[in-house]
Order: sequence, then structure tokens, then C-alpha cells
Amino acid sequence: MNLIADRLKLIKPSMTVGINIKAKAMKDEGKDVIVLAAGEPDFNTPKNIRDAAYKAMEEGKTKYVPGKGTPELQKVIQKKFREDNNIDYNLDEIICGVGGKHIIYNAMMATINPGDQVIITAPFWVSYPDIVMLAEGTPVIVECPENQNFKIKPEQLEKNITAKTKWLMLNSPSNPTGAVYSKQELKDLAQVLIKHPNVLIMCDDIYEKIIYDDVEFYTLASVEPLLKNRCLTLNGVSKSYCMTGWRLGYCGAPKEIIAAMNKIQSQSNTSTSSITMAAAVEAISGPQDFIKDHNNKFLKRRDLVVNKLNEIEGIKCAKPEGAFYVYPNCHGILGKVTPNGNKISSDEDFITYLLEDQGVAGVHGSAFGLSPYFRLSYATSDDILEDACARIQLACSKLK
Repeated sequence: MNLIADRLKLIKPSMTVGINIKAKAMKDEGKDVIVLAAGEPDFNTPKNIRDAAYKAMEEGKTKYVPGKGTPELQKVIQKKFREDNNIDYNLDEIICGVGGKHIIYNAMMATINPGDQVIITAPFWVSYPDIVMLAEGTPVIVECPENQNFKIKPEQLEKNITAKTKWLMLNSPSNPTGAVYSKQELKDLAQVLIKHPNVLIMCDDIYEKIIYDDVEFYTLASVEPLLKNRCLTLNGVSKSYCMTGWRLGYCGAPKEIIAAMNKIQSQSNTSTSSITMAAAVEAISGPQDFIKDHNNKFLKRRDLVVNKLNEIEGIKCAKPEGAFYVYPNCHGILGKVTPNGNKISSDEDFITYLLEDQGVAGVHGSAFGLSPYFRLSYATSDDILEDACARIQLACSKLK
């Protein structure tokens, strides 16, 4: 009898988590490492949110809470969907989880039967395919190249829908590319989806509020109300509110899906922390002005990194419209040889070289399903980003 379940053979550990662990271990050993692999803002959680958590503790709000979320939290989420996204969800159509990843996991476990297919656009967030496989589903990866701005086209969607298709996963703004779907692009996809009434749509909107250059955010359930009862609209407090460690994601979806997710949750983690829920109420309903300030800083950092990377021979970097990552093309690096005589044959080889030669930790594009690229986070200080780009340029100059 095997000690470990066979289904774990289907998946691998999170690549981004693994790279961060390796880089931080190197730092703990005293090595000079710049970690640009993490997907979290460098800003502290705003004081009013921290104060709300402290107040909740002082008031004794430290007991069990409903897994779906406290009544106060559910109501502010309902209001957020209505006012920000023009989507009306009843309270029985809303659930909270231990981060956005937990929402996705519960949704897949609640809805997927063995052999069901899930369309995932590449580049994708690293955990999408593995969560689908854990639920005994089949990921259908659709490559969306840079010449279509890393976004799926209606004809690609139509071609990949089959009788077994259960879900389409959309992420806008995208991790890792920062691509944002326009209102018209979503309408065009909606016209395809309307013809296939059995396909559900996961709209991962976790980076909704981190957008630049007068780009406007839209989500599918608001663009095409006919699809509202087939959409799961996912969001959370991690990115916009600098609360990655607090662990709270939420979604709106058909009440049958929410009830099934709640059943799973009731037999697993039950809920996130009561204190996190209290803090999230303040985050979602409290002052939002700091988001603009953070975005202005992210914008400056984005432009710094894009400009610096585009000065390096062999690297081409598009300008992202949202989130806080760049996804540069490193095709011009492939085939070159390091000072140690190692040939760089893939984006993974290149990222390994950057870490070992110059102490810059990023994530290779193959982890996101599209090569040859690599992802760097610019959610850190200007000085660190300047240093990182200089190191990357030096590493590339040493290649033959």
C-alpha cells in the first residue's frame, strides 16, 4: 500500500512558492539575492485596516465565525459587487475563503467530475492546471501569444469547447503578463459562450484595482448579464489592500455552486480567521484613496523596469496594463553560453543562470505555460529594481 495518494503524482509543487523558498534560503545563508519572484505588494497593510483587526480582538471577536463570512463581511462584499462591478448577488450567492486560491480549489472540487475539461489560457497563473488535476479534471491549455497581447480570441475559444468542457478560466489583469481584457473583447468572448450553455466561467479579478494608463476594468458578468448565472466572479483583499498574509478571498456565483463550496469548506478548514474577516470589512468598505497612491508608485516602477530591460540585447519587454509583473521575451538569449560553459537552451536555464550568477530570482515562463519568457515582480523599491536590472544586464553581457 502506498503511503501517498496516487492523485498527487499528477501535480507538482507551486513553482513560484518553490523559487521564493530557494531564494530566501540563499539569503539566509548570507548570499546577496534580490527576490523578484513573489506576487505580493511591498507596502504594509494600511493602518485603518490594521486598527480594525486590533479593535476586533479587543472586542472579543475571536470566536468561530460562519465559513461563508460574517454577515457584515458578506454585506460589504455584496455592496462592492453592486457598486464597483454592477453585479447584483444575493447573500446566498457569496462565499469567503482562505485566499483566492482556496476559492478556486473549492469551486473545482465542487463542480468537476473525472474527465471534465477546463480551458486555461496560457500564460496562466501557475496553480490553475494543478488545481484542476487535483479535482480529477483535464486542463485544456490554449496558448495566447504575445502578438495577440496574451489574450484568447473568440475563434480559439470556439475551437476548444467540447461536450466535456466544464469551465473557462479568465484572469484579468493577468498574472503573469498584466494583460487586461477590454469591454469589447469580453463581449466578443461572451457571444461564443452564449452558444454553449453548459460552460461555466471563472473570472479571476484579484488584480482588478491595479491598472494603469487610463485602462478600464470590466468583468464578464457585468459586460454580459446573460452569463451572470454561469460566472464565478473571484476577488480578494491580498493584492489591492496589501493583505497577502491575512488570507481572504471571496466570490459571487450561482447559489448551487456556493452551497456546494460551503459544504466542502465545512468539512475542511471551515473559515478564515475572524480577525481577518473584521479587517476585510474595513478594507473593502473603508477609504480607498491609498490604492491610487500605490498604483502611481507601481506605474513608475513598471516604466523603470520595462525601459531598463528593453536596453538589454536579447530581451524584449512589453508594457503591462495591470498587476505588478513584467513578462519579458528572452528568445534572443537562447543558444548563448554562460562563462561556465553552460548553454542556455530554455527560459528556465536563463532564470537559473540569473540566480546563480547575479543573485536575481525570477520565474521562468514555462511555469506559466508559455516560453521563452520570464516573470519579474516590480512590487519592490526603485533602488532594488535599479540594482536588479543592472545585474540582469551584467549577466547578459557575459554570455557568448
